[in-house]
Amino acid sequence: MNTAPQTHLPATAVPRLVAGAVAEAARIKTRAIDRVAYASDASHYLLTPDAVIVAESAEEVAGILRAASRAGSAVTFRSGGTSLSGQASGSGILVDVRERFRRIDVLDDGHRVRVQPGATVAQVNARLARYDRRLGPDPASEAACTVGGVVANNSSGMACGIDQNTYRTLESLVLVLPSGTRIDTARPDADAELRAREPDLYAGLERLRRRVRENPASVALVRRQFAMKNTMGYGVNAFLDFDSPVDVLAHLVVGSEGTLAFVAEATFRTVAVRRLASTALAVFPTLDAAARSLPGLVASGAATLELMDATSLRVGQQLPGVPAEILGFEPDGHAALLVEYRADDEAELADAAARGAQLLGAELLGAGAPGGSPLLRPPTFHTDAATRARAWSFRKGLYASVAGARPSGTTALLEDIVVPTPALADACGGLQDLFARYGYSDSVIFGHAKDGNIHFMLTDRFEGEAALSRYLGFTEEMVSLVLDAGGNLKAEHGTGRAMAPYVRRQYGDELYEVMCELKRLCDPAGIMNPGVLIDEDPEAHVRDIKLSPPVEQEVDRCVECGYCEPVCPSRDLTLTPRQRIVVRRAAESARLHGQDALVAELEHDYEYDGVQTCAVDGMCRTACPVGIDTGSLVRRLRREDADPVLAQGWRAAAAGWGPVTRAGSAALTVAKSLPAPVVRTATDAARRVLGDDTVPRYTGDLPAGGAARRRLGRLVGGGDDEPVGVYVPACVNSMFGPDAGEGVTDAFVRLLEHAGLRMIVPDGVEDVCCGTPWSSKGYADGYAVNARRTVARISTAVGESGLPVVSDASSCTEGFAKLLGESGVRVEDAVTFTAREVLPRLTVTPSVPTLVLHPTCSSRQLGIDGDLGRVAAAVAHEVRVPDDWGCCAFAGDRGMLHPELTAAATAPEAAQVREIAADAHASCNRTCEIGMTRATGQGYRHVLELLADAVSGA
Repeated sequence: MNTAPQTHLPATAVPRLVAGAVAEAARIKTRAIDRVAYASDASHYLLTPDAVIVAESAEEVAGILRAASRAGSAVTFRSGGTSLSGQASGSGILVDVRERFRRIDVLDDGHRVRVQPGATVAQVNARLARYDRRLGPDPASEAACTVGGVVANNSSGMACGIDQNTYRTLESLVLVLPSGTRIDTARPDADAELRAREPDLYAGLERLRRRVRENPASVALVRRQFAMKNTMGYGVNAFLDFDSPVDVLAHLVVGSEGTLAFVAEATFRTVAVRRLASTALAVFPTLDAAARSLPGLVASGAATLELMDATSLRVGQQLPGVPAEILGFEPDGHAALLVEYRADDEAELADAAARGAQLLGAELLGAGAPGGSPLLRPPTFHTDAATRARAWSFRKGLYASVAGARPSGTTALLEDIVVPTPALADACGGLQDLFARYGYSDSVIFGHAKDGNIHFMLTDRFEGEAALSRYLGFTEEMVSLVLDAGGNLKAEHGTGRAMAPYVRRQYGDELYEVMCELKRLCDPAGIMNPGVLIDEDPEAHVRDIKLSPPVEQEVDRCVECGYCEPVCPSRDLTLTPRQRIVVRRAAESARLHGQDALVAELEHDYEYDGVQTCAVDGMCRTACPVGIDTGSLVRRLRREDADPVLAQGWRAAAAGWGPVTRAGSAALTVAKSLPAPVVRTATDAARRVLGDDTVPRYTGDLPAGGAARRRLGRLVGGGDDEPVGVYVPACVNSMFGPDAGEGVTDAFVRLLEHAGLRMIVPDGVEDVCCGTPWSSKGYADGYAVNARRTVARISTAVGESGLPVVSDASSCTEGFAKLLGESGVRVEDAVTFTAREVLPRLTVTPSVPTLVLHPTCSSRQLGIDGDLGRVAAAVAHEVRVPDDWGCCAFAGDRGMLHPELTAAATAPEAAQVREIAADAHASCNRTCEIGMTRATGQGYRHVLELLADAVSGA
């Protein structure tokens, strides 16, 4: 069956094609940088769309599909882009349904939830957490994968098996068919509506249902293959499980990978969260030994059994914060099982863990017998959250971590299969034999062993006849291995492009023809994701394989998994970290192929999209399994391209930082006294001449200037005891004054006085800075000038005492920690110091009924959000952190240089804040407070100001 569309439209034709369907022309993106940025997903395929459309409603999608059907233009839907088999990218029109489809409605006290396709699994579960409920599917990529992808791929995961996967927990869908027909399957008259509006489809579904049910061989095959995880081909088990055509259709769409319909909304039955868990990481001498221990562990009631082979362990040993169990030995054929039991009762959990420990103990003794290798240590079950989190963080980030360690210039290719659990040990052995025979020496095996579902990864440069022939030969033998074991060629990653040529081989001619007929019924023009799931070209899976030319360290390690995207402040404005990287790869590839015009266009647009609108907040590093900080890449690019005149100006500013901050403070105070439009007009005129990335834009919500730091004197605080720290008030609090009250500097001093604690203020503190203004802009000389002076003055103040340096703005604390990292000086934030040293010395009665708290990117990276919460809890009866919390992207002066960046970054959180009836709003960094005040219209103050007020009022 040929599912390719009849025409391939040039990018310039797309706006005409969808004229009238898309309300805003700006949401039709045809620039090369946009098409390249969206071309890559987490898979090993690369197809570049003709255009990208950011759709905003089901009605708009209906219009796009009607137009595309008339023109025969391919349409692919993209949300999270974490799919691994090529189903989230395509030529033709790519429709982004991530940005404007994120609504989450919790129903029936959390027992049901209605979600649009752009919301991530983690975001949905965050909303459900207060009800002790969650979604059934639990994919490892939950932080980045979206509900649209979860439905499209029939996602399952680590613990849900087939009982709590998408198919089993789905209640209803809102569908848009390729004809533009919109069907809400929850409506009582949905079946009648489908019959009236799509009579051929309705009749065809009934015909196919009878055809499958009346064929005993088909029934037996479907029952057998879908008794395991199975995302190979269409979910034809729906023909057996449901009677009404609309219910059949809804469940056929699950796992259809965007080839039958667009899912505009999904309603799920949620599952209960088991409150308690106990987790162990057991290391076995061989992969075979680990696999053969599974039947007993499955029978013991283990919730999860995650398998990791020696290569996984070897890579894991190089990563920070991994579990101690995988350290201290040289992996040589070893394997590990992450075993977890879950319960609602402590006694029940203890009994389950004891059973597991007994089973694993027996395995350990057996492994140490003659002919085996003694294991390093007996496994220990842990119930504390921190230890368990380290184990799961290692497991969930395993694919990207292993792929990130691959040689530069190679592509990571991840497959997943399932076999009956008793056959898993032999299947793993067979795969290892194939790796050896075909020369894939760095291959890795890991996965959901409880379900007989394992993933394996190959790394190679899949280019040229020799490499592709090797891959073709390996795949043929792998397919035989899995099918001979009675397994499925895809368990949860979807058929995609990778296994589309093998659907007929797994199911046989009869069921394959049923699938082809289903595709023709739903999508007669063949526009929906052609080449995905159904493709009769026997070598379709080796077309369009992604090649990754070496570029630079940050770029080369990236596997484009997209984990970074949900935390990126610029994700709804310009580029995400993944897209910043793929555009650099595309530019390098174009350069190698002599496409000079394309290189020039990409580099020109990258200046704003990739460089100027990056907040360099480092949040991408916190989400990246291999710790790539795209902000560091952007800082380096800024440094390499720094304007020499501006660089000299900032170097001069570093030499006289005190006067510069006072001048800036005075300018803000003067501006505040004038009509805001007058000042804004002046700054806008300067921006037109000198550039938007050079001159900040004044807005009326900016505060007046702050007070000088030198007024504090040598000692601050109260009591007669020896000083307990060196207090370095942040220059940002001196430049930007408070909107109300005294500001955090005076508040912190008052708290010290109440607690009877004293601190030293460095001499010449007015000239001291953490260096962020220079490092973020890439002005290396200015950074060095400031660093020499600041380090000298702080080191003198610390002297031989070993006192900690305390700063009162989280971003500055982070900057000081980097600046003083090699001097042996301990740096901590005023929030942490207060939580540890000040709060125990105070009597505080919460005075705020409800407080909305905004953590910052720096507080997250410093690891002080817990301290921030403790201080907030001392102030307020209820502390609310919005589920859609994220970096505000004010980023020093970035929010004044590019206000559109902060507006885009704060929009989701601001919408939630407006729904909370709060009495106060707080954060821990002055510019973040300004950014959130601007976004929400609510006055944000430093949490220490609120604490000082509470103490004074006690």
